[in-house]
Amino acid sequence: QDQLQQKIICPGPVTCLTASPNGLYILAGVAESIYLWEVSNGNLLAILNRHYQDLTCLCFTDDSSHFLSGAKDCLALVWNLYSVLQAEPSQIPDPRHVWSRHSLPITDLCCGFGGPLARAATASLDQTAKLWEISSGELLLSVLFDVGIMAVTLDLCEYHMFCGGMDGSIFQVDLCAWPVQRDRTFQTEQENGKLFKGHRNQVTCLSVSTDGSLLLSGSHDETVRLWDIQSKQCLKTMNHKGPVTNAFIVLAPANMLNPDGKPSVPLPKFSKHLHGTESNDEQGSEGVTLRLGLHQQDSGESYLERAEKMYSQMYSTREKNLVGDQEHLTIQVSELEEEVSTLRKINKNLFDFSARIITKPAK
Repeated sequence: QDQLQQKIICPGPVTCLTASPNGLYILAGVAESIYLWEVSNGNLLAILNRHYQDLTCLCFTDDSSHFLSGAKDCLALVWNLYSVLQAEPSQIPDPRHVWSRHSLPITDLCCGFGGPLARAATASLDQTAKLWEISSGELLLSVLFDVGIMAVTLDLCEYHMFCGGMDGSIFQVDLCAWPVQRDRTFQTEQENGKLFKGHRNQVTCLSVSTDGSLLLSGSHDETVRLWDIQSKQCLKTMNHKGPVTNAFIVLAPANMLNPDGKPSVPLPKFSKHLHGTESNDEQGSEGVTLRLGLHQQDSGESYLERAEKMYSQMYSTREKNLVGDQEHLTIQVSELEEEVSTLRKINKNLFDFSARIITKPAK
């Protein structure tokens, strides 16, 4: 039986949640705010307040360099993660792009491959799904349907965009159709070969397999369906005891079938307060504090590079643990402990130096 590893108490009901593909950060939407945590130490790094109504969806780019947010205020925002991390606590960083072409609440977001050069899709109750370019922020395609769109996803090759409607229909939009039109209308009567029919209530989530042959869909009709994309036939129906809110296809972890497979690094407690504003009692708590300096005095490794290095070391440790190399694991753990000790000393020296500068009497 699965055991609860960590329980995170949030300031309010969480409407959307996502983790970065590299496993370093977690995003949560609470009312109109976006909360950003660092997984390795549980620090709350940022609270972003740029939406005017409740958040509905969040997603990262595949390289974890950017993330997108959508809300009931009809806005979709693109954020640069590095800019958010580098901002002063007293400042609210600006999003890289503000997409305001939807006229009703955003219901879903999907990001393709390519990092900052990727394309992103947005779905809305205004009966449209739109395709955007993250690098320039330009609108590439807008497709109008005859129902509100609740879910959207792209296949890995980005040949097709799949949109789930409020009436249970799933639409397949060809992104390579000719002639190229920025504004298109999906003609249901003329495009029966691009329609998945089977759900009896609104479609809430969509996911495409890595080979692009299967489509997974969840609905408020209490079922999850697996479709063959080529024939549009439903291959399997899984019944649930309530409305399905989320379902997606993922690659099986390496230790999925290993009975002894356990998380090698336990999750820390997630902070309720912004990093750097905790009380003095909490400053002595255990954990590694990685500060992202705005100005670096030397040309050594930055804290982002050290974080990436620590993550790669933890990942390699986990892989070695799977194959049973206990001796190598012990060496890796000692190296990590030494790295933690070094970083603690660096952080303490930085704190002492800053305190001396701040408290130094003016001449």
